[in-house]
This record gives sequence, structure tokens and C-alpha cells, in this order.
Amino acid sequence: MAAIGHELVALLPRLRRFALTLTRSPTLADDMVQIACEKALLNAESWTAGTRLDAWVFRILRNSWIDHLRHHKGDGMMDDVHNYEDRLMDQDSGESQIVSKLTLADVQRAIAELPAEQREVLVLVCVEDLAYREAAEVLGVPIGTVMSRLARARKRIVEATDAA
Repeated sequence: MAAIGHELVALLPRLRRFALTLTRSPTLADDMVQIACEKALLNAESWTAGTRLDAWVFRILRNSWIDHLRHHKGDGMMDDVHNYEDRLMDQDSGESQIVSKLTLADVQRAIAELPAEQREVLVLVCVEDLAYREAAEVLGVPIGTVMSRLARARKRIVEATDAA
């Protein structure tokens, strides 16, 4: 269990990033990461040594998020959505930096507008670098579903950023 604890600490930034993708709220993301870490530590014996710990904990995190959504259905909990574009825009006067920030803001906006299942796949595969099979295991769907969701997500991002 101590070894898993050390590895969990190393995974915290990645877990938080995935939790932010799911929750869209820094406060709620932190809570979900804490819940997932607690569950991982309490159930450490169910993790199979030699398999990817990150994929296992991502699955715990996602399942905890689904449980949270079911429990708080209808609470209006999504009112705490952050506006990430505001953080991107600072007072830098360099044209290339401004263009880069606008492009990044367009991509972030496009990602934020993706359906949750496409956003999850995109983050797991493209940001967290999980293989399609590992992402499929985390999400509990077939590999083909991961591939089609990822393709649709990429297409939507391209369409949204080309139009911007």
C-alpha cells in the first residue's frame, strides 16, 4: 500500500487535470481526486501489480464522478463552471503571443463544448497518453467506441477552430 501511495502522489497532477475535465470546477475536481485517492488506497489489494496504476485510478475517479452526478442529480451543481478564457488573456502586447492565446482559447472553448464522453476520451488519449485499450477500460466501453468518440471529438475541434 505504501508503494501505491507514493505513485498516487506522482499521479496527482494528472488526476486533477482529468477531474477538471469531468467536473469543470477546480473545487469539485479537488474533492473528486481526494475521493478517488481514498478509494484507491482502501482497495489497493484489488489493483493488479504490473498493470497501469494510472488507468486503474482514472477508472476509480470517473466512476466516483458518475456516482457523484447520480447522487446530486438536479442540484444545479454545475453552476461553478470556470471561464478559462479569462485566465488566458493577460496584458502582453506581442502579436504572436496574442494570436497563440486566442488560438488556445478557441481550442479550449471547443473542447469545453464537446459532449462529456468525447471530452473524456480526448483527455485520456491525447493528454494522459493512455492507449485506446486502456481508455476503453477506464470508460468501460469497447475500443471501437473510444476510437469513434475520439474521431468525432477531433472533427468537432477542427470545425470549431476553423470557423473561429
